[in-house]
Amino acid sequence: MTASPARLDGVTGPAPDPDDGRTVAATAALTGVTVRTLHHWDAVGLVSPSGRTTRGYRLYSAAAVARIHRVLMYRELGLRLDRIAELLDGPAPDPAAPLREQREQLLARIDRLRGMVGAVDRLIEATEAGILLSAEQQVEVFGAGWRPERVAVARDRWGDTPQWRQFAERSAGRTGDDWRELADGATALYEELAAAQRAGVVPGSAAAGELAERHRASIGAYFDCTHAMHVCLVRQQAGDPEFVAYYDRFGPGLAAWLRDVVDANAAAHGVDPATATWT
Repeated sequence: MTASPARLDGVTGPAPDPDDGRTVAATAALTGVTVRTLHHWDAVGLVSPSGRTTRGYRLYSAAAVARIHRVLMYRELGLRLDRIAELLDGPAPDPAAPLREQREQLLARIDRLRGMVGAVDRLIEATEAGILLSAEQQVEVFGAGWRPERVAVARDRWGDTPQWRQFAERSAGRTGDDWRELADGATALYEELAAAQRAGVVPGSAAAGELAERHRASIGAYFDCTHAMHVCLVRQQAGDPEFVAYYDRFGPGLAAWLRDVVDANAAAHGVDPATATWT
């Protein structure tokens, strides 16, 4: 009985004897690598076929397939092909040494991945919670007048904006001490603003413009704030009784004065406060 025709690397011919090895196509399918990769590994001497058919097509023995699996194992660790060749072909007084090296690299990778998972978890939490502090910690940091529910209100209002994403990203990396430093800085700035108001600093003056830029920079600690956005934010606060009451703790009428200062500063930077939008 004659052998039935079979495909051999794209050519019709007799099927090879399995004892002689697998074709490059069959080996690629078995190991999950491409034929092109096997050709490249052959060219660089990393994995060579164990033989050839009468037509010159590559055949891979069980030992060659096992070597391919070892190469894949090392590639998974991120090793270069030349380093893999050293491990597979170099002298090995201690046969377990490459395996111990592999284990150490795997443990290091696991540690890095755990760190990445932790960072992603904090970012998820910050995106949902806004500030990674308990309600009690927030009151301790921001003062007795602070209402922790403000953060949830802000998230509901701005949660789908790029600014909230920036706020969450920056919040995810902040500790209680970081928040305390920001809160102390804001308090010091508002005290300076109130002092300037009492001293008669006029909106549009150089001194007022410097204070407006410092106030805008303080917002920039949370998200990037343009002059137009600065106008929108301060105007909204000046119309909110709760924010007005907060500003009045530093000086009566501070919210309205700061609005005028920010408007004048924006105008000096080419933004018409009357038509400013959240951009």
